[in-house]
Amino acid sequence: MNIKEKALKIIEALKKEYPDAICSLVYPDPLQLLIATRLAAQCTDKRVNMITPALFEKYPTLEDFCNADVKDVEEIIKSCGFYRTKAADIVKMSRQIRDNFGGVVPDNIEDLTTLSGVGRKTANLIIGDVYNKPAVVCDTHLIRISNLLGLASTKNPLKCEMELREILPPEESNDFCHRCVLHGRAVCVARRPKCEICVLKDYCDYYLSQNIGEI
Repeated sequence: MNIKEKALKIIEALKKEYPDAICSLVYPDPLQLLIATRLAAQCTDKRVNMITPALFEKYPTLEDFCNADVKDVEEIIKSCGFYRTKAADIVKMSRQIRDNFGGVVPDNIEDLTTLSGVGRKTANLIIGDVYNKPAVVCDTHLIRISNLLGLASTKNPLKCEMELREILPPEESNDFCHRCVLHGRAVCVARRPKCEICVLKDYCDYYLSQNIGEI
């Protein structure tokens, strides 16, 4: 079985285990997903979902964010960590979207990564979830699990993304990333993976190398 065949087996196993491959951030439009994703850096999605209702109620439109007082945004998002930098980025990126992209959140990685505070991980999430384009969202769960499985051989996010783009079917890549996040939270937990109940153990380089189950 080559690595692409192995990836297909893993994709099918994850589909059965997590049929709903969805982003855990709550958002009604592209701008709000972009902002929620910026807030999620070094913060849990659960915490972000507690913060965004008040933020989006006060600033419901792009123009509202463009005209926002950064200090006021700081106050609303204060509990999510690094709030000063995030508040400044949110207001600045909103103005960049208005001034540089006609008020529309860009649909490609190159343009998205020109926005303040937006890296490839966030850009991939937007093009995958909003614009339904092939995307590889290299968050910590995906990088860790891909390396354990043997689908990737690097902890560098960009290199990991490029390796996975080579082996994942484009139409499956975005959902695969979401399912890896779900699996990382439920089973393949950092430092204490539940290998004995993992649906991927038969395909996992880490599990097979440890000879777990052969005591």
